[in-house]
Amino acid sequence: MANTFSNIGKIPELRRRIFFTLAMLAVYRVGVFITIPGVNRVEMASVVTKGGTGSFLGMFNMFAGGALERMSLFALGIMPYVSASIVIQLLTVVVPKLDQLNKEGEQGRRKINQYTRYGTILLAAIQGYFIAQYCESLSKGGAEVVVGGGGLSFELMTIISLTTGTAFIMWLGEQITERGIGNGSSMIIFAGIVTDMPDALVRLFSGGGSSDTGSLSIIFLVLLIIGTIAAICYFERAHRRIPVQYTKRQVGRKMYQGAQSYLPLKINVSGVIPPIFASSLLMFPVQIANMSGSGWLQEFASVLHPADWRYNAIYTTLVVFFAYFYTAVVFNPVDVADNLKKSGGFIPGIRPGKNTAQYIEKVLNRITFAGALYLAVVCMIPALLRKYMQVPFAFGGTGLLIVVGVALDTVQQIESHLITRNYEGFAGPKGPRIRGRATARAR
Repeated sequence: MANTFSNIGKIPELRRRIFFTLAMLAVYRVGVFITIPGVNRVEMASVVTKGGTGSFLGMFNMFAGGALERMSLFALGIMPYVSASIVIQLLTVVVPKLDQLNKEGEQGRRKINQYTRYGTILLAAIQGYFIAQYCESLSKGGAEVVVGGGGLSFELMTIISLTTGTAFIMWLGEQITERGIGNGSSMIIFAGIVTDMPDALVRLFSGGGSSDTGSLSIIFLVLLIIGTIAAICYFERAHRRIPVQYTKRQVGRKMYQGAQSYLPLKINVSGVIPPIFASSLLMFPVQIANMSGSGWLQEFASVLHPADWRYNAIYTTLVVFFAYFYTAVVFNPVDVADNLKKSGGFIPGIRPGKNTAQYIEKVLNRITFAGALYLAVVCMIPALLRKYMQVPFAFGGTGLLIVVGVALDTVQQIESHLITRNYEGFAGPKGPRIRGRATARAR
C-alpha cells in the first residue's frame, strides 16, 4: 500500500488531477462559511439543529455540507443542478428533439448540458426566494431572530447570493469532472457529508439510547455501521459474468483459436445515482412546502416528512425507479450485442444479434432488481432505527452509501491510471482489481 501511494506521485497527470480535485473541494469548503448578508448564522444554526438529523432541514443541511445551518452562499448546495439533470434526462426520453440531440454525439451533449445549466439557475432562484421568505417568517413569528431587517432588498440579496453560489458550485463540479478525479457533483456531496461526520459521531455517542441500554445500543450501532459498509462494498463490486466465446480467426496462413471471455454485468450499474436523484426530487417540493406560509402546502410537507412512512414509501419507489432508469440510460443491450457480433463473439447457446440482446436485457433486469432492492434496504436503515430505537443514526442510508460508493469509484479511477502506466494497483500485483461503474460501462 505504501508503494502504491508513492507510485501516485510518480505520475504527473494523476498527481495534478488529485491536487486539482483537493483544491476545488477546499474552495467549496471555504464558501460554506461565507454567510449571506443580513442573516444571523447562530440563530439559523439553532433552527436547523433543533429538528435533528431526521428532520427535513437536517437532511437538506447534510447534502449541503452544513451550509444551510450557516445560511451561507452555498446553502442550496449542488442539489438544484442534480434536480435539473433529472428533469432533462426524463425529458430526453419523451421529447424527440432532446433525444435527437443526445444521439448527435459531443455537440448534442454540450447543448443538453447548456439546458441543464439554465434549469439549475431557474430552480436555484425559486428555492432562494422561498428560503428568504422562510427566514423572514422565522424572525416574525419565532423566538429566533434570523433576519435583522427583511423586505424586498433582503429577498433580492438572498436570491442573487444563493443563485450565484449554486452556479459556482456547478462550475466547480464540472471542473472536477473534466480536470480532476471522480464525478464532480458526487465529490462535492461526498465532501459535505464527510465533514459532518465528526458532529454525527458526537450525536451518536451522546444519544445512543437510554441510560440503561445506551452502551448496548452504541455497540449495536457500531456493528451495524461496519456491516453496512461491508455490504455496500460487496454489492458495489458484485457482478454477473456472462460467458462469451469468440470464433476462430485466420491471419495470413495461421489459424488462431477462438478466445473465451466473459461480459461482466454489475448488480448495481447505477451506483449512488438513484438515492441522490430520489432525495433531490423529494427535497425540492418539500422545501417549497416547508418554507411557504400556505396551509395546504404545510399539510403536504407534513406528509413528506422523512420520519413518515409515506415519505419512505415514495422514496423507496423512486430509488427503485431511478435504478432501472439510469441502468437503461448507461447500458444498451442492443449496442452490446451488435459489438459482440461485429467482433466475432457470441454467448454459448444464444443466437447472435436480436436474441443476444434479449438475453442480456433479461439478465440485466433480474440483477438490477437485486441492486435496486439493496439500495432501498440500505437507504431505509436510518428511518427504521430512528423510529424503533429512537437513536440519531446518521451513518446509514443515503449518506453512508454516497460516501462509500464515491470512495470506491475514486479509488478505481486512481487504480486505472496506475495500471495503465504499469504500476501496481491498491490490491497489489496478484490481488483482485477494484471495479467501479466505469469499468462496467466500458465493457
